[in-house]
Amino acid sequence: MYRLFFLLLIILGVQDINAQSEKIPFQPLDVFELEWASNPQIAPDGSQIVYRRNGYDIMKDTSKGSLWIINADGSSHRKLTSREVNESQAKWSPSGDRIAFVSATDEGSELYMYWTKTGQIAKLSQLEKSPGNITWSPDGTQIAFTMFISQKPPVVAEMPAKPKGADWGKPVRITDRLKHEADGRGYMEPGFTHIFTIPAEGGSPRQLTTNDYNHNSNLSFSPDGNFIYFSANRVEDWEYRFNNSEIYKVNITTKQITTLTSQDGPDYNPIASPDGKTVAFLGYLDKVQAHQNTVLHLMNTDGSNRRIISSALDESVSNISWDNSGKGLYFTYDFKGNSKIAYITTSGKITKLADNLGGTTLGRPYASGSYAVANNGTLVYTQTRPEYPADLAIIQNKKAPKLITSLNADVLGHRELGTTEEVWYTSSVDGRNIQGWIVKPPFYDSSKTYPLLVENHGGPILNYGDRFTAEIQLYAADGYIVFYPNPRGSTSYGEEFGNLLYNNYPGEDYNDVMDGVDYLVNKGIVDNEKLFVTGGSAGGIMTAWIIGKNDRFKAAVVAKPVMNWISKTLVADNYFGYANSRYPGQPWENFETYWKFSPISLVGHVETPTMVMVGLNDLRTPPSEAKQLYHALKLRKIETVLVEIPDASHGIASKPSNLITKVAHTLAWFKKYNK
Repeated sequence: MYRLFFLLLIILGVQDINAQSEKIPFQPLDVFELEWASNPQIAPDGSQIVYRRNGYDIMKDTSKGSLWIINADGSSHRKLTSREVNESQAKWSPSGDRIAFVSATDEGSELYMYWTKTGQIAKLSQLEKSPGNITWSPDGTQIAFTMFISQKPPVVAEMPAKPKGADWGKPVRITDRLKHEADGRGYMEPGFTHIFTIPAEGGSPRQLTTNDYNHNSNLSFSPDGNFIYFSANRVEDWEYRFNNSEIYKVNITTKQITTLTSQDGPDYNPIASPDGKTVAFLGYLDKVQAHQNTVLHLMNTDGSNRRIISSALDESVSNISWDNSGKGLYFTYDFKGNSKIAYITTSGKITKLADNLGGTTLGRPYASGSYAVANNGTLVYTQTRPEYPADLAIIQNKKAPKLITSLNADVLGHRELGTTEEVWYTSSVDGRNIQGWIVKPPFYDSSKTYPLLVENHGGPILNYGDRFTAEIQLYAADGYIVFYPNPRGSTSYGEEFGNLLYNNYPGEDYNDVMDGVDYLVNKGIVDNEKLFVTGGSAGGIMTAWIIGKNDRFKAAVVAKPVMNWISKTLVADNYFGYANSRYPGQPWENFETYWKFSPISLVGHVETPTMVMVGLNDLRTPPSEAKQLYHALKLRKIETVLVEIPDASHGIASKPSNLITKVAHTLAWFKKYNK
């Protein structure tokens, strides 16, 4: 009898364990548990990697990041310091004996040093503002960095002194700058960013640049340590030539600045070759259009013999670094929704080295990621797949990439994620092949049809891809097949494809999205009577455009949209950047065109129940844009609701709770009509 009783307990216990071990779909609070790697830096000899390990603080509702170090074989994975503060910008010394980094303190961010043999750390600086772009000199004796220097705002009128003890209003805020605010930052303090050096053993910083120009670029020492190469916009009328930057070098001793380029357009990211004879940099001649590829240039150190070496690649080049021999450079690019790492010789021969770079943005599947290369060619990078955010992968001796971290095994190992599949279909406009992805619900049953949720990407000159995405996984977990396309205007399909929206946005990108919907309906995997659509920023524009063009969707969520190009263009933080590249002329010069492409012009045709969502601190697509849609729909008695998210800028998902808020309200609105 007792044996039977205990046997029953054992069986029930096993069943309970099995029940607990069964996977469940991705959950909203799982977002707080996710971690991701960024900014890997490999030791010169390739033996160790230091990187920033990022996550969220569930109690403070913010992101956090600390530095970790790991051997190249994946062993001895540990935190770099015992300090529980934000740390970033780790850089190995040329000899590999030290790591310089930036760390938060009670007074602000400062430069710190870590000694690899002893594990000791020391604070090197006492700076007025946070340092950026930290760079070692070749001999390891100095560290260069950039830092903002404040200036006083203009004074128009002197106010009389207030009586003692009087409670007057706050002082007025006055600006005379073209760019005076930025989304996510708010009002920009007056001042300029300059270049400094500091002894690697600590001491007083020495300012190398002056005048009222910003010098907030990467820095590259010449091999002899006598010059620093940088990019800036030190041209006449620089405020209004906002798309311009040039390459310069500054003499460390005399502080004399030499201009090396003069092309109209952005020239940036200069890096001196190991032999000191050549400077590589990125840029393009500005032809004023919606999209242009960024190309890789080489030139002599005096600015002569400028030439393009990446002409064989019809994609934008990013994140360049010389190899140790000086025979070529490493770089990254996006191709058909996937980010790559490649190598290019100085004569222009390109070899792809790795796929699946990214994973450092968690909300939606945008391109991201970084890499580093040791002197022996060992390459480490942030790798992502739809199943996980950025982990570290390493390539040694030209072998296949190997993952050396698994930062989310504890969370995602117990979750059943939706399966991501690539789809291609034909444009009804011009027969082009259009790419997209679908994410199926966890535990997908191929014998069923599912409701379809269309997620339109932002930009619009950006791309979605086969990368991890918390938002779309949460949509799929709620029972939707999620479709996210890359319609015309998306990057990673060549310059011509990205420029198809020039003076034509929104345009046939609308048809590309709807063709994808029809493709999925015709395949029989989604229910044509249960279509839902959403998107943020440019995706919000497309969503508003779609429901103004047809009434096929049961419900829509329009997030942080532009509804009226006339009003948006003159109130957004980047108001100065739209004329001619988006539409010809300024709004008052071309009223008809700006209005024709404004989704508010179609609002009289909208019959779709629509949630409108925006962050109250959004300066890129201000709340007034969202309110135009909401107020118009209310006046027309169309079912609608306005969701305003406090303390959220354009990047709503920068706070994890706001990401969850966005997803929860989207799904609740769709559930109301998913019958």
